[in-house]
Amino acid sequence: MTPSKDTLTKGAQLSTGSTIGSRLAMGFRQHGLECRKGLSELFRTPLSSLMTIAVLAIALALPAGFHVFLKNAQAVSSGWDNATQISLFLKPQLTSQQTTRLTSDLEASSKISAVAFISKEQGLQEFQSLSGFGDALTMLEDNPLPDTLVVTPTAAFSSPEASAELVAELQAIPEVELAQLDLQWVRKLYSMMDIAERAVSALGVLLGLAVLLIVGNTIRLAIQNKREEIQIIKLVGATDAFIRRPFLYAGLWYGILAGLISWILVNSSVFWLKEPVRNLAGLYESQFRLSGLGFVEALQLIAFATGLGLLGSWLSVGRHIREIEPT
Repeated sequence: MTPSKDTLTKGAQLSTGSTIGSRLAMGFRQHGLECRKGLSELFRTPLSSLMTIAVLAIALALPAGFHVFLKNAQAVSSGWDNATQISLFLKPQLTSQQTTRLTSDLEASSKISAVAFISKEQGLQEFQSLSGFGDALTMLEDNPLPDTLVVTPTAAFSSPEASAELVAELQAIPEVELAQLDLQWVRKLYSMMDIAERAVSALGVLLGLAVLLIVGNTIRLAIQNKREEIQIIKLVGATDAFIRRPFLYAGLWYGILAGLISWILVNSSVFWLKEPVRNLAGLYESQFRLSGLGFVEALQLIAFATGLGLLGSWLSVGRHIREIEPT
């Protein structure tokens, strides 16, 4: 009995699907074998591999450690946002109703996150307690200080440029005698944080290049040690892609292991410093706690290290494999 056209079509589809599936399965198995082979190559020379991984881990731990330092410094300086507070000295003839209305209007502004009212009496008491001239100030007949509104801008208007524009707007309010902000301190604060961030980025780039060079040189030596084996494999028809694969996986493993060890080094250092930092913060009546690399940051570090290991291996293998030809 001759099979129908539909039956032949379905059979061809099943055969094709089976062939594609088997090829995918074979490809996965091959990559799994090469991945394990790349890891086993590291264990063939455990001492030299461990030294290489340790150097890579230290190179990665340095920018990661500076990142942790900067993150904790930003946490400590979160209270420095008060440096961008704007003091509005009100005109002396304002009534309490006018002051309350002005406070409500400022609180409703999208550029301002908080407004605090300091009366002239509160200002005088604070000045007496902090200035050291309390006895002399009691001799004054009238309170020379005005009522003050302390305005805290939102994060979007805390930068020096935005703060300067906001000060100009507040100065134009009729009820305000003087709007004051120490922009020099704000500029210094943002400049210091910007320099620290750029320094961490530059250090990360430089040490990332060092990781690339170390992995590339390590893979180059591994290729030279297997030069005769590669020549024989090429004689029997192996392609460059087939020969390249285990070396790429070796670079991948170098990156993964170096990333894990660097994460351990950074968080171990943070754990070692946590108690002294907590004691120091307690002396200043602060609840600050030192924090290390979080889960997401650890994954980013390991992924970054893995990418560098794979890239360094690929750059080295691609050039040196082509130079080896069977004789």
